[in-house]
Amino acid sequence: MNIGDSLQHFELKSTDGNIVSTYHLADKSALLVVVTCNHCPYAQAYWPRLVNLAKQYEEDNLGVLAINGNDIQIQPSDSFADMQRLVSQYGVPFSYLHDESQNIMKQLGATKTPEVFLFNARRELVYKGAIDDAWDNEAAVMRVYLEDAIEFALDGLEIDYPEIPAVGCSIKWKQ
Repeated sequence: MNIGDSLQHFELKSTDGNIVSTYHLADKSALLVVVTCNHCPYAQAYWPRLVNLAKQYEEDNLGVLAINGNDIQIQPSDSFADMQRLVSQYGVPFSYLHDESQNIMKQLGATKTPEVFLFNARRELVYKGAIDDAWDNEAAVMRVYLEDAIEFALDGLEIDYPEIPAVGCSIKWKQ
């Protein structure tokens, strides 16, 4: 996806067993979609930050979805059961969805875990890429790319840096 492209409707199974769609979050002022997983050290480092971010912006009407679709033949620890354990472990307050077909990850143009895609109220892509500039040490973060983008999107403003390359593990694509 390119900046300005519209999010296409999708439905995926959540770790709570329900089917979650883009319609469920249609009333949100902005929507953050995080392509992530269970096994990747980068993704593991960011899970607590994403949980805190979702809580921080909940009152500002930010919707958050996480998506994992890694091939479990390549990476067994990205299984649906392990996704459910992760949600419990981190107290994840948003839906963690399983993209078994990998269609949504392809539609987004995701290449890494984690990689974020932020959509405005009209569901146009306004930011994609990195969360911040120090995946391995939260205390060393100097640039909060995603948080800045969320602030701008919620205020209906154009984002200064709409694309910062994501840092993370490669997506485990099915053959």
